[in-house]
Amino acid sequence: MEGLVQGDVVRLLLALGVLLGAARVFGELARRLNQPAVIGEILAGVLLGPTILGGALPQVAAFLFPSQGPVALALDALMTLAITLFLLVAGLEVNLSTLWRQGRAAIGAGLSGIIGPFTLGFAAAWYLPAMMGRGAGVDPFLFALFMATALSISALPVIAKTLIDLNLYRSDFGMVVVASAVFNDLLGWIIFAAILALLGSAPGAVPGIFWAVPLVLLFALLMLTVLRQLIHRLLPWIHAHTSWPGGILGFSLVLALFAGAFTEWLGVHAIFGSFLAGVALGDSRHLREKTRATIDQFVSHVFAPLFFAGIGLKVDFLHHFNLPLVAAVLVIAVIGKVGGCWAGGRLAGMPPREALALGFAMNARGAMEIILSLLALRYGLIGTELFVALVVMALLTSVASGPILQRLLHLRRPRPFTRFLRPRAFLPRLRGVSREEAIRELAVPLAALAGLDPGQLAGAVLDRERLMPTGIGHGIAIPHARLESISDPLVGLGISASGIDFDAPDGCPANLVFLLLTPTRNDGIQLELLADIAASLKDPEVRARALSTTSFTEFVALVRSERGG
Repeated sequence: MEGLVQGDVVRLLLALGVLLGAARVFGELARRLNQPAVIGEILAGVLLGPTILGGALPQVAAFLFPSQGPVALALDALMTLAITLFLLVAGLEVNLSTLWRQGRAAIGAGLSGIIGPFTLGFAAAWYLPAMMGRGAGVDPFLFALFMATALSISALPVIAKTLIDLNLYRSDFGMVVVASAVFNDLLGWIIFAAILALLGSAPGAVPGIFWAVPLVLLFALLMLTVLRQLIHRLLPWIHAHTSWPGGILGFSLVLALFAGAFTEWLGVHAIFGSFLAGVALGDSRHLREKTRATIDQFVSHVFAPLFFAGIGLKVDFLHHFNLPLVAAVLVIAVIGKVGGCWAGGRLAGMPPREALALGFAMNARGAMEIILSLLALRYGLIGTELFVALVVMALLTSVASGPILQRLLHLRRPRPFTRFLRPRAFLPRLRGVSREEAIRELAVPLAALAGLDPGQLAGAVLDRERLMPTGIGHGIAIPHARLESISDPLVGLGISASGIDFDAPDGCPANLVFLLLTPTRNDGIQLELLADIAASLKDPEVRARALSTTSFTEFVALVRSERGG
């Protein structure tokens, strides 16, 4: 029996450790910059792949990430598993009930959001194949059909995250965007599944495209109707008779693997079956949010980083970067998607600016675009230069989506108070026993950071405190002041074990005392930070755990974990 020898196991574990570690580090850096983690994860792979490491230290790159042999085969198998599980999570994001509730607006915007880029993409690939990078020997119709589909797809996870970051997810606008993206993704993946069936299959798959395409469509219909209802009825039994989270997590992964194996057998990639399994599972109201989050964290923090970092190992992005091709793909993708969604939004009765915002929200391609492109590269449908162009387009549209929405809708991205909390101004053992003493104690480190006199700073805060007490209840007080001499907010925190009377409405002494300083020329930031402090510590258990923190890092980690990142 052939298997991995000891040296292969060593190389495999080293490769996975290096790849996952780099992907997590760069993914976190991307999130710190308010960008999707996938951007950092792909960048990690680019640095470790032929683009950087392969050029500077080719022997090291070849040792860690060989292009052939048992280690390469094992890495490829893990990447297949990773992408299959990632599409399960993407499917969980799809809420079919949201699509039905939004009705005409969602279907109209979703359909026009596909028709616009689909038409432009197909026409460009059909009439200008050289400009769009069609390789020799590639079927013109299948190439044009792929380009039309690739430029039509949206990235529901990226869209949902952008809307959440901007506090738009549960708004009427956000629901229309999400429902449109759901419809867009379902239709786009079904079309792409048909393309893969038309391309032909590996040995052992169902022979003939005339069987494969109808069977794929039938499977999708059954999964979204009969099997969805069966899963919905089965979930309460699983919750009642299995341990949490192992029972539901195991069921979800088994369902995704079986569905993926079936669509792979049909001649379509396993990710399509896994995606449909996620849609059917995620649409049930019996799937608790905590369970959904557990599945998401399990996959998104281990398997997804491995897959997206692995993309950078496959291609030299600098050598195969074709600027005219990148520009052509980007322009066609943006004009088709934004223009199509704008037209659909206007027909549904949306105001012009909101319809345009809908188009740019749907324009985020992210991971879905990259996955489609990678599969097309594997099947020989596109070349390396076009693959690089599609990846660049996916990343740029994802990065631009949030800032453009902010500008169009005149929004300000919510800023967490922890962004302005300073380590030097975190006092885990507040010595003061009165309001004045606590404020003066916290004013010392903040004054040093702002280059101000501590006495004057404390005086400004105390003047404000005399106008109205700043105890908000539940053991929290937020004395604050607006100053002309600072350009950015500053936050300090003192923890008092015994509590300090800040005349709170509930009469409880304050154990968590925040000192908040904001610039006078920014009217909204003070209210924004006050609201965020209150929201972040509204849970009694979180407040109790906050009282026991002994370092700045420990406190910030607590707040971010409860906030979800």
